[in-house]
Amino acid sequence: MPTFIQIAWKVVFDALWHFSEDDGWAMASHVALSSLLAVFPFLIFGTALGSFLGADQFAETAVHLIFDAWPESIAKPVADEIVQVLTIPRGGLLTVSVLAAAYFASNGVEALRVSLNRAYRVAESRPWYITRLASLGFVLAGVIILAFVSLLLVAVPLALRHADRWVPWLTEQLAAVDNWGLALALVTLTAGLTISHLWLPDGHRKILDVLPGIVLTLIAWSIGAYAFASYLSTFANYVSTYAGLASIMIVLVFLYMVGAIFIIGAEINAAIMKYKVKRMVIRHFRGQPMIEAPDARPPLEEKRADIGG
Repeated sequence: MPTFIQIAWKVVFDALWHFSEDDGWAMASHVALSSLLAVFPFLIFGTALGSFLGADQFAETAVHLIFDAWPESIAKPVADEIVQVLTIPRGGLLTVSVLAAAYFASNGVEALRVSLNRAYRVAESRPWYITRLASLGFVLAGVIILAFVSLLLVAVPLALRHADRWVPWLTEQLAAVDNWGLALALVTLTAGLTISHLWLPDGHRKILDVLPGIVLTLIAWSIGAYAFASYLSTFANYVSTYAGLASIMIVLVFLYMVGAIFIIGAEINAAIMKYKVKRMVIRHFRGQPMIEAPDARPPLEEKRADIGG
């Protein structure tokens, strides 16, 4: 069997075995429920802060960025409910409800952190208040980035009206930004995955250490979303089973699948680092043996030589 296939088998087997042995399915359920519970508080806090920063289109931008990458049959019921919630006027930024929304939104980040710590086989060494503040920082950073994107998407159509007169050479670029849609959602998703793998769990990793799991996660998410949407349209009848809870159950099952794939991606990265696959690949491209040859002398002879020397 070729060395590459042997290594790939070891990595996949180790990742899936560790995922199963370390309660990966339960952690996927935790991530799914925490993510669903965090979406509404995050958007409520973001809408309040976005309005304070002048990004009045924050809610519409955030809903597009979060749900455009989902199949429409899954995203539409939840997106409609979120839009209704965000249209409720609120008193101001520094209210108890908005601050509580920021805290509950950080619970979703905490669920990701705990699952990534398990997947990367590391124990959390930071105090709980540091990790909680870091999670709140992630929420705040996400809101500010989405607010900036919201302002950009308002400014670009205005610039397009005068682009022919002022900067005709930028017309095509501005038009491309104006037609953001799915491409921008995928860029945001990839950036979020990269930041999560690099900085959420304990320890330090490089981009090349987490890149394989991120790529596999994006591919598996695309395939899983298409398969689940096809299953819903062809076989499933959640309405007859769950009645008014059908849309919530559909989203929970979808998020459960997404959470499991997310954790398995991190498990793949951990297994690749465990078997030093990156070093083997570098040695292969340099024309060196992928696996270093062991020392020819038996340990006993080596020990005798050290004593005699």
